[in-house]
Amino acid sequence: MAAGEARGLMSRAYRGLVVGLLAIVTCSAFEAMAVTTAMPVVAADLGGQRSYGLAFSLYLTASLAATAAAGPWCDRWGARPSLLTGLLLMCAGLLLCGGAWDFTAFTVGRMVSGAGAGFMIVPVYVIIGQALPPALQPILFGWFSAAWVVPSLVGPYVSGLLAEHASWRWAFFGVAPIVVVAVLLMWPRIRALGAPGEKSLAAGEGRRRALLGAALAAGVAVAQWTAQSSADPGIREAVAPAVLALLALAGVAAVVLTVPRLLPPGSFRLARGLPAVIVVRGLLTLAFFGAEAFVPLMLVDRYGLEPSLAGLALTGGALGWTIGSFAQAKGWLPRPAFLIVGPGTVGASMGGVALVVLAQGAPLLLASAWAVAGIGMGLATSTTSVLVLELSSAAERGRNSASLQLADMLGGVIGTAGAGTLYSLMLTPDRAPGPGAFALLVGALAVSALFGAAAGFRTSTPSPAVREADRA
Repeated sequence: MAAGEARGLMSRAYRGLVVGLLAIVTCSAFEAMAVTTAMPVVAADLGGQRSYGLAFSLYLTASLAATAAAGPWCDRWGARPSLLTGLLLMCAGLLLCGGAWDFTAFTVGRMVSGAGAGFMIVPVYVIIGQALPPALQPILFGWFSAAWVVPSLVGPYVSGLLAEHASWRWAFFGVAPIVVVAVLLMWPRIRALGAPGEKSLAAGEGRRRALLGAALAAGVAVAQWTAQSSADPGIREAVAPAVLALLALAGVAAVVLTVPRLLPPGSFRLARGLPAVIVVRGLLTLAFFGAEAFVPLMLVDRYGLEPSLAGLALTGGALGWTIGSFAQAKGWLPRPAFLIVGPGTVGASMGGVALVVLAQGAPLLLASAWAVAGIGMGLATSTTSVLVLELSSAAERGRNSASLQLADMLGGVIGTAGAGTLYSLMLTPDRAPGPGAFALLVGALAVSALFGAAAGFRTSTPSPAVREADRA
């Protein structure tokens, strides 16, 4: 083992960088937990019940465009410009959400925050690939999960209390200073890191990927808006069904034409190695984040819990995620095996959540099943991050990390937008959807995780002969 690899993450050589990276992850964790917990109250206060899913899916849509631009930007100029841009945008979006006067303004704020997240996450991966030896990378991804622990323990409960007893707006204003702290900690630590050794990405290629990302985001936005609008009686009266159908087809066509050009070749035919790894990630996020957006709503609407208590279910999921992430770092299974076990655990656990809701079982059972789903996510998502870095050359880390995040976000968009549309269709002026509707919603999303487990069998690194056949 090289001397650099023998050092720990908190050795003098890496300490400042690691603390800054953990600060960024902690910032993202507070933002995610606070928003998800406060959303039932936000939607009720701003009249956004029918557009509930859009606040999540449009956040991810903006992240898609930013991520596609951040990949080539990092490959050509290094991680720092994209990282700073992302942090500033996230802070601006949080302030806009906190000061929103209606649900439309709130949704715009979520989109600005989403763009910030997209510009921020890709350089984090690039920095890890540049600055840390391979032996320390899976350990750091385990620490990233641990960085969610305190926000997961404190964030949902505090956000719920603020929504109940003060104002949900402070759940957003309170996260903004964490972004500033992350900037102050992180920026001086990466000053020595520049662009990759070889600027193999041409400027034209970078612009092409950025334009494709913008087209993808626009297509996703149009498709999800029309899907959501089709469930809104007011919009159905104002806009002809044929117009909505044409807009939906245009959005879907944009997605179909752009996604294959932004993911590694062979992704759609599930080629072995990197393409299969990225597909597993997308299927997992489709299932997990699509359901997570509705876990607090299920507990508030169906079980009558206060938002502060409902948010504790998210805490359990995040703790489970941390346990799974640390477990994969121990390497007790070959890495590709984690991409079978992890998605299988997520699918089975979400099936358990659906059964608990359908039987109107105790909230503790629902929260326990969600925590086990978190373990599966920790096993699988940290493994996909490590494998993408292992399977990428230095000059391709930005692009491949961006592809991973695009699959991540696209899965989340499809999951939250699909679940939000289904929820809107089941919502009537007289009453909210019953337990059977929530069970159907979660059960349908669980199928995606089970497909991910099947795709996990294709994630082992192909032999040279197989790679030649795939290229042919």
